[in-house]
Amino acid sequence: MSTAPSLSDTTTAPSPDAVTLESDPRAKDRAGRAAMTELMRPVAGMLRLGRLLSGASAVLAIAPYVALVRLGEILLRAWSSGSAPDAGQVTLTVNVLIGTFCARLTLYFLALAITHFADAKLGAHIRGRIVDAIGRAPLAWFTSTNSGRIRKAIQDDTHTVHTLVAHAPVETTSAVVMPLALLAYALVIDWRLGLLTIAAFPLYAALQAWSMRDMNIKTAEMDTRLARVSATMVEFVSGITVVKAFGRVGHAHDNYAKAAREFSDFYLAWTVPLLKGSALSSSIVAPPVLLLINLGFGSLMAGAGWVSAADVIACALIALVLPASIEVIGHSQWSYQLAGASALRILQVLETPSLPTPPHPAEPQGNDIRFDHVSFSYGETLAVDDVSLDLPAGTTTALIGPSGSGKSTLATLVARFADPDRGTVTIGGVEVRKMTTEVLYRHVAFVLQDPQLLRMSIRDNIALAKPLATLDEVREAARAAMIDDFVLTLPNGYDTVLDDDTDLSGGQAQRIAIARALIVDAPILVLDEATAFTDPESESEIQRALNQLVAGRTVLVIAHRPASVKGADQIAVMERGRLVAVGRHDEIADQPYYAGLLRASATDGDRSAATKEN
Repeated sequence: MSTAPSLSDTTTAPSPDAVTLESDPRAKDRAGRAAMTELMRPVAGMLRLGRLLSGASAVLAIAPYVALVRLGEILLRAWSSGSAPDAGQVTLTVNVLIGTFCARLTLYFLALAITHFADAKLGAHIRGRIVDAIGRAPLAWFTSTNSGRIRKAIQDDTHTVHTLVAHAPVETTSAVVMPLALLAYALVIDWRLGLLTIAAFPLYAALQAWSMRDMNIKTAEMDTRLARVSATMVEFVSGITVVKAFGRVGHAHDNYAKAAREFSDFYLAWTVPLLKGSALSSSIVAPPVLLLINLGFGSLMAGAGWVSAADVIACALIALVLPASIEVIGHSQWSYQLAGASALRILQVLETPSLPTPPHPAEPQGNDIRFDHVSFSYGETLAVDDVSLDLPAGTTTALIGPSGSGKSTLATLVARFADPDRGTVTIGGVEVRKMTTEVLYRHVAFVLQDPQLLRMSIRDNIALAKPLATLDEVREAARAAMIDDFVLTLPNGYDTVLDDDTDLSGGQAQRIAIARALIVDAPILVLDEATAFTDPESESEIQRALNQLVAGRTVLVIAHRPASVKGADQIAVMERGRLVAVGRHDEIADQPYYAGLLRASATDGDRSAATKEN
């Protein structure tokens, strides 16, 4: 029996591959089925064994009906002869019934146990492959969209596949084999009674086929439309602060409302006829209708002496079982369709592009950095355009430029968030592509504007890159980062777990991130101005911590304020992906962008001083 599609299976914004399939639901359905087959390959043998045991269990389902007919014959024979029923025959029939019933339950339990073990194995296999895939992915790949896809693949989509692996093979096989076995037995009892058991089903099947037409195509389209609703919702919620600030709440909400309205119209247009057809077809195989057909015509046949009363009752009961089996098959097919979309998303995550691993890893022979004619693009957008820049060991270089100038992209190439399209980035004379990630991150540490603390203890957050660090080492790094005193005021000190209930200011979180970088003791440091979004008091403390951090290191800092760059050994100005000026503060003071930055800073300083005087 058909069921209305569930609205609980929301999705994140689609990946580029999914976007390609959006316009063609048939192609998406085919891709989903192929993805499901590929994903289940590691446990295919276990699933076949589960289906085999389930089929054997389903065949044994005819035992109660055989016993019913047999007992009916014994009792009717005894009643006709006026004697007591044969106790031995009755006992044997009951014992066979109990034995086959226990055997059926045992086989069914074993089948479910095998498929659940297969599900556990597949879940561990999928999650392991996802972790391996994202572990080899470029750090630049981890945008908020891709992070949402990973979360959904590991949690939601893997759970959707669970139902298909752990339950569907056993339940679907039983739902197919059991009615066929029962129908075969009904035909053995009497071919006319056997035909009566399925008399209502041709019309039922026709109505179901009509109402369920293009079900797989509609399911794929539903998944795509839900992705659009989810994407507009995330866009609206994530940008609500800016939207409200500019009084554009209504406009931003319209995009989400439009996507939701379009989905609602599609969903109602699909499911209303589906539910009507389902209700009509279900009424045809309702128990009263089936009993009326089987008992009504069966009693006429029994009255004519063609069959016994026990035969009629057994076949009538068989007829009542068939609709439930068909309903299970319908639910399973719907699960397969949903799981196909989930499997497709999982495979897309597993196909995440990975950074090439060097066949012959090398170790840097120094701490200097060199960009040699480096270019890098995001799709068709050129972010870094033929940049050459030398950063001598032990010096501080400040990257400045307007938003979108490419300074952050250039800096993150040092930490190999991605590989340049052209040119090379070298550390100590060795190209970063020729280093293993372990070697690279032993030489390069970074502190970004967003500290990205994990849901674990403060001690583990600080010791993230040095898991075997002692508490004394952790506290030494925390003291240098000016955060030790605060941590000791917490009830659990360094064992305090950071979660949604932990009340940390932005400055405190940033200083924990600085302590994390200090404990690594890497000779090269990439800073994306850590004080950009903090209050003045926190900024002062963070700046003191940074002074500890940068001492003696090669530092590349992405700067936004002139005060942060005046003391740098060199200042590099970027505009539209190109390097337009390099020098010390006094050497580039006349450079247009830098001069404008200085004037704006002076104006802000005058305003601040005037405010204090007032």
